[in-house]
Amino acid sequence: MAHARVRYGARTEAEIAAARAASAKLPDIWSTGVVALWETDPDAVAAVLPPPLKPTGHPVVRVNISKVDLPGYPLGAGSFAVAAEHDGVDGWYPLVMPMTHERALTGGREVFGEPKKLGEVTVERDGLAVRASLARHGIAFVEVRGAVSGGLPLPEPSRKTDFYFKFLPAVDGSGFDADPVLVHCVRNERVRRLERVTGDVVLRESVYDPVADLPVHRLLGITLGEKSSDQRGRVVERVSAQALLPYVHQRYDDPRHLYDGPPEGS
Repeated sequence: MAHARVRYGARTEAEIAAARAASAKLPDIWSTGVVALWETDPDAVAAVLPPPLKPTGHPVVRVNISKVDLPGYPLGAGSFAVAAEHDGVDGWYPLVMPMTHERALTGGREVFGEPKKLGEVTVERDGLAVRASLARHGIAFVEVRGAVSGGLPLPEPSRKTDFYFKFLPAVDGSGFDADPVLVHCVRNERVRRLERVTGDVVLRESVYDPVADLPVHRLLGITLGEKSSDQRGRVVERVSAQALLPYVHQRYDDPRHLYDGPPEGS
């Protein structure tokens, strides 16, 4: 009698190759989203950047709130990031990236080191009225609201860089299992529709997502658009574990478990 396959067992080389080939042939995926930019407190930006990242001289926050029409798998995706620089490269350092599905969360965190967390992501348009928000633990900690006030010229395809730190907390709670790495994640972005939104940004207090510490001093603009992008990452350097450790709490709602260590007698 033939035994049923044990699904947790090893996959064949052919199955692994087929999975890689399928992931390499993804079609263009377009998202509809709101992007808001504002100037904030330069000291606050400097305070949230782990070394070797540095402020750019322009204390700007970027919020991206999108819905992605994946076939049979609609996704809400968000990012709250500050402008940063590393080794002559200007980019963005995301503090939190809410995702509505675990599939998008785990891949980004484990492969790239993205600070993704499960959350609620809303993008709504009713006529000219627009509302977008990022929420976790029942708190809409970012809300962008306004009205479409006109079309904008389509920008040329652009290249954007995000900075991530990839690390594994140590088994004994003492730090990391190995030196963390700094990742440059490069996206080539294309836009097929872009509109100006006249409105405002509301930041609400949350102990889990304390983005209210980066207030809106001067709103630079809000847009609503459709875009598509690819994503390629590379490790650019190993970083000091001791220098990064004070910032690890950014990744977790409750970082105390990182320092608990194994129970006595284990």
